[in-house]
Amino acid sequence: MHREVTLLTENEVQRSFRNMFKSKEVPPDTFDKAEALLEELRAESPLRHRLSIELDEIRKLHTAKA
Repeated sequence: MHREVTLLTENEVQRSFRNMFKSKEVPPDTFDKAEALLEELRAESPLRHRLSIELDEIRKLHTAKA
């Protein structure tokens, strides 16, 4: 059985990414979910690169607080 894989658009990825981190409390599994979301984007995507950097910065902020 062949399953269609639907990739999200860059707008959908960016919106979902922003929604994940809009509250001050970020559950630990959110980082895994955000990484999976970024993998929806092409490797050469400028948005993927930018959000990867943001994710690293957000992770550093949250690990510094812990």
